[in-house]
Amino acid sequence: MDVHKTSLLAVFDAKQRLEVPLFQRQYVWNEEQQWLPLWEDISRKFTEALEGRTNAPVHFLGAMVLDQKQTPTGHVVVRQVIDGQQRLTTLQIFLAAYRDFCRKHECTDLADECEKFLFNTGLMADPDIDRFKVWPTQLDRPQFRDVVESGSRDEVIKRHPLRKKPYARKYDPRPRMIEAYLFFFEQLEEFFIGAEDEEPLAAEFPLTARLDECFQTLRNSLMVVVIDLQKDDDPQVIFETLNARGEPLLPADLLRNYIFFRANREGLNVEAAYKKYWSSFDDEFWRQEVKQGRLNRPRSDLFMQHFLASHQGQDIPIKHLYVEYRHWIEQAHPFPKVEAELAALARQGDHFRRIVDPQPGDIVYDIATFLETYDIRTSYPLLLAMMDADLPDEEWVRASNVLESYLLRRSVCNFTTKNYNKIFLALTRGLRKEGFTTEALRSALLAQTGESTAWPDDATFREAWLHKPAYVSMNSPKLVHLYKRLNRTFMSSKSEDVSFKTAPTIEHIMPQNWEENWPLQDGSPGMKMTELFSAQEGDPRAIATRKRDGVVQTIGNMTILSTGLNSAQSNAKWEKKRPELMKHSLLPINQSLADQSIWDETTILVRGESLFERALKIWPRG
Repeated sequence: MDVHKTSLLAVFDAKQRLEVPLFQRQYVWNEEQQWLPLWEDISRKFTEALEGRTNAPVHFLGAMVLDQKQTPTGHVVVRQVIDGQQRLTTLQIFLAAYRDFCRKHECTDLADECEKFLFNTGLMADPDIDRFKVWPTQLDRPQFRDVVESGSRDEVIKRHPLRKKPYARKYDPRPRMIEAYLFFFEQLEEFFIGAEDEEPLAAEFPLTARLDECFQTLRNSLMVVVIDLQKDDDPQVIFETLNARGEPLLPADLLRNYIFFRANREGLNVEAAYKKYWSSFDDEFWRQEVKQGRLNRPRSDLFMQHFLASHQGQDIPIKHLYVEYRHWIEQAHPFPKVEAELAALARQGDHFRRIVDPQPGDIVYDIATFLETYDIRTSYPLLLAMMDADLPDEEWVRASNVLESYLLRRSVCNFTTKNYNKIFLALTRGLRKEGFTTEALRSALLAQTGESTAWPDDATFREAWLHKPAYVSMNSPKLVHLYKRLNRTFMSSKSEDVSFKTAPTIEHIMPQNWEENWPLQDGSPGMKMTELFSAQEGDPRAIATRKRDGVVQTIGNMTILSTGLNSAQSNAKWEKKRPELMKHSLLPINQSLADQSIWDETTILVRGESLFERALKIWPRG
């Protein structure tokens, strides 16, 4: 066999037909497991190209095994795809989407260039078949032809409109290749055109220039390994060998081997270095798997990912970790010797453990538990960099408060979290230059604009605090954290410190099921969902009911209890519920409720305003 690496487009450059044998399975790739990871790989290289990272390592998309097939004279050369047919087919679908996206946006020359990698040209004995660069299994051919021949997204949808069976609630799924094409087209739209309130990367350059730059990336930065079988090679044996199910090495395993191989070459006492710097990484703690995106990953892999991202200020997917780490070491030379590298890893490993397993009394405990509660682990590269800067405790507390204010305000306002990885990596890069100070962090966050990154000002924060349904946009642990912080502001220096043996629960003061025991302000009963559905427009009861339903979920109408009320107590009228609340809670935040003889929309708004004044002191901006 002949094994060689080549660029993605070079595979489709030759005048040949890559034919999938009829006995191979149909096209089975799907969005979650294959299309999205493939797009993440491609878009990562696109991003590097548009950011001018010319020294980034090439990325290998995988391997494919090809076998030469006897071809009659005058026919296009045919090579049988023994392994890799799903990847080859998907790459053709992606190229078709790229071509059609270019054509839609009047980048005609580039669209025509894409076409050269989808179709053979020139003399062909059987043009109807020989014109295709890839020819899938028989059952897949109609949908494949629709993808590569239609020439536009609109035409693809016209050929494959959404359909429903009679009385069905959901649409029938389109063929997989059609869904793959539409998925990639949508991703290209978002990447190059952007979304509402968010410009695309390198928006200052014309779309044509950006598309061309990314097309060159397809030529030069995305590679595949091609295994060409020779005359005496057995295709079936090779296929079975390549697809044997061995236990793959994890990125952390590869990195450990790479680091200690270099340590041995430098003459370092490997056993002593292992014991001093690395042995702690063999604890069970590091092998424990945690959720990361779509997959579970051991903590050791996550640490190495965040460690490298912290130093490079770039997003590093775990599957690229070994290649990126090795490239960084060999190109940037960040450490004078391997021992310094091992010492940094050991030191930052201890920092990472303090972040993901915070202990009461540790200076990082408050911000680490907040980030875990609010599910913002993309901040870990920034935290690792800040911890390595060895800030004084007072400075750490101030910086932590700034970070919590930024994130909590955005959460209350229900702003998106999808750009947090970019925000924190940019902060890490910026603070490495400016210095890890509270003022530098605050200035960088204040400079963010647009809903996708902004630090909400007081007016925006107040509007959301008083009127947005917080119980809908924030889960119970997030709200518990918010009310625990508010509760502290009711305590004086003489108050006893309150600790919770079990996590408190969120209690709606006016219950969610209020209609039975809580009449509207005019004394009339509230309307049930079925009544609201059929109510006439302008019905005063319907208007008042909908208004109350919204108010019930706001911050002014909720509190925390260490022991929850049962449903009968919780839904009881205010005169009966109030003493039960007092009996179940000695928290200072709840004691003021004892003086409220009436609990209605007005009272909720007044309490919301009062709590907001406290919130401004806990989570100030600027």
